[in-house]
Formats: sequence, structure tokens, C-alpha cells
Amino acid sequence: MRYVITNAKLLNGHRDMHVEEGKYIYVSDGKIEKITKSLQGGYDIIDLEGKYILPGLINMHVHLAGNGAHSGKQKDNKKTVDFLFSNPVTRTIAYQMVCNFAKLELYGGVTTIRTVGGLKDLDTRLRNEIKAGKKTGPMILAANEGITVEGGHMAGSVARVARNNEEAKRFVEASYAQGVDLVKLMITGGVLDAKEKGVPGEMKMPEDMIQAICKKAHQLGLLTSAHVESTEGVKAALRNGVDSIEHGAKPDQEMMELFKEKKAFLITTLSPALPFALFDPSVSKVDDTQLFNGKMVFDGIVECSKAALENHIPVGLGNDVGCPWITQYDFYRELVYFHKYVGVTNGFAIYTATLQNAILAGISDITGSIDAGKQADMIVVKENPLDDLNALKNIELVFTKGKMVHPKIKRDKEIEQRLDVFCK
Repeated sequence: MRYVITNAKLLNGHRDMHVEEGKYIYVSDGKIEKITKSLQGGYDIIDLEGKYILPGLINMHVHLAGNGAHSGKQKDNKKTVDFLFSNPVTRTIAYQMVCNFAKLELYGGVTTIRTVGGLKDLDTRLRNEIKAGKKTGPMILAANEGITVEGGHMAGSVARVARNNEEAKRFVEASYAQGVDLVKLMITGGVLDAKEKGVPGEMKMPEDMIQAICKKAHQLGLLTSAHVESTEGVKAALRNGVDSIEHGAKPDQEMMELFKEKKAFLITTLSPALPFALFDPSVSKVDDTQLFNGKMVFDGIVECSKAALENHIPVGLGNDVGCPWITQYDFYRELVYFHKYVGVTNGFAIYTATLQNAILAGISDITGSIDAGKQADMIVVKENPLDDLNALKNIELVFTKGKMVHPKIKRDKEIEQRLDVFCK
């Protein structure tokens, strides 16, 4: 755990990053000890042979309960979860599945994840085991189960159903007792929840419940994030104390002013809406209503991201992994889409997925950039991602708290075939 990285082309993760050569990165006890222009003895040498090193990516919107399956059939997620937790054997299988998915995130170059809806208390359990060195995986900021309402988004699967405000507050307290890092609300429906054209993101959670949850979470020192896919839903969330809007929707001036007034931020998630919006229906297996609504949500997220950036509202990146077609190992695609559809530079996309995400998550003193004193969370690629973000697809090495990991990924060939065309 005491080594120096040589012959690297360094991208430090800062907004003004550029390729730096002739730098030596010293790592000791899992942290970056110093970065200098001189080589000194007493350290093992890791020679990168001219490859590029940058901070590990941070995925701000992860569900460790899914793998991107894309059968086209809507599953009864509640029934599946009930089965998984029906006996000790299936519960053990569920936990191992979560552990394996987290490891895939790491293999994909993601050294920190923020989970926003999971199976029971498995996310905090895994977080603690990784922190203790008992499991291999990224650093985890965990929400465990989200909070929803009857008939609400992900009810009974990765979110508990609150029937009234008092029950919702008890759920917040229960999550706090599990040691969560944040609380997740499911305020609106999603694309698959909508029964008619033009109504994705239909309001499900009443505003007084949103307020009750946020107030209780803030009293306990926890931040709140919310699944929201409509303009009405975003404004309701912001009015009542939500700290981060997950996904977003068609913006207006009132929404932008609320973001500023409440000092909230947006987590852009282009990956899950893209297949609904841009795939041929014969591939995505969606009906006319889902296609229409998928396009509406995708366009809304793009417009919301652009408006937020124009209004100097902080924007982070997550890919809602676990949704159909979104695997645990291809977060790099979210950066590509951010560049392609929102119009940011490659450098800004990398900055957003590293240091900016760390700032928004409150961990920029720990990770997010290659700077002395921070955890040695870094990834190595052969080509320059400032030229082409697809360079991040093939991660050659991952450093997590200084530990070097060689990624092993078995890719889904159909997902590669269908999504690669949108990464050009």
C-alpha cells in the first residue's frame, strides 16, 4: 500500500483539468500522499506506460437491486422482493446479488455510488462491510428503501408504502436507525406508471407528506432526494424541502427560482429514458403510450439539465442503474449522453462525474479528484477521454482506497449493440 505511479498522463478531475505529464503520484495507506515532479526511493513503482489516470467516477443514482434486464415484460417487483425475503436462503442470495452488482460498478470505473432505493437494509450492510475491508466494492452512500405511497413509484419493492404522514416520519426514523446517509422519496410516477399519453410523472405523494418527510430527515441531519418526472412534481418537491431532484422535467422560470432559493441541486439521469424515447419500439417493446411518455421524460430531463446549467444551478450525474438496458458497469454512457444531448464539453462531463458529484454528495474532502490528502480512488484508461468519452468504456485499472483492482466484466452483447449507436 506504499507505491508511486509513474509515466502517467494525469487528469486531476478539476473543472479546468488538462493532461499533465511528468508527475509522480505517491500513495500510502490508501491515500494520495503527494504529487511531485521528482521520483524518490522507498516506494514500489507502478509504471502506467503513458496511459491516462483520472479520479474514480461517482454514480449519484444507483439501485443495487437490478442488472438492466430488458425482456420487455413488466415484472411484479413487489412479488419478487417478497419472495427474496421470504426465507434465510433467498435473503442470502439477494445480498450476494447486491454485492456482485456493487463490484460491477467498481469494475466499470465507479469508485463511489449513491444508492437511492434498495432492498431492505442491504445497502447499508454492504457499505459497512466494504468500509471494514470485508467486501470489495465502491464507497457507498446509502438510502436503503425509499418512501412512497399506495400505488406510488416502486411501492413494495425498493420503497416502503407510507399511508399517512406519521407513518412516513416513522420510516425516516427507521432509516436513520439503520445508519442511512440520505432519505429517498418517490414523489411522482414514472414512464411505466403512466396509463395515458402526456401524464408521466403524475403526482403521487401529497405535499404535506413531502414536507413531513423532509422536516424529519433534516432534524436528524439527513439530506433528502426525490424521484420526480414532472414540472409540477419538481416544484412541489422543492417547495417542501427536497435537497436533490432526481431526473427532472420540463423547466420553467418558477422552477429555476425555487432551485436557487432552496439551494437544491439536480441529478441528471439520461440513461433510463433514452431506450424508451429513442429505440425502435420493436426493440424496446413499448406501446405507443410508453413511447410518447418516454420521449416526453427524456426531453424534459435534457431541457431541465440545460436550464439548470444556464442558471448556475448545480448538476450532478447518475444513470438510474437497474432500469431496463442500464447495467451496473456502463456508467460511462451517462457522461457520453451528457456531452451529446446536453451539449457540455468532455472535460465538463468528467468534472461533473468526479469532483462535482463529490461536492454535491458532501464528500469532496475525501474523494472526487486526484489531490494530495484524498483517498486514492483512481482509474486508468488507454486513450484520452478529453478527446472521446468512450475511452472510459475500457477501464484497465481501478484504485479504490489505494487498492489496485483489475476489472473483469462480462458484457451483455445485445445491450452493447443497441446502445453503442447512441454513443457516437
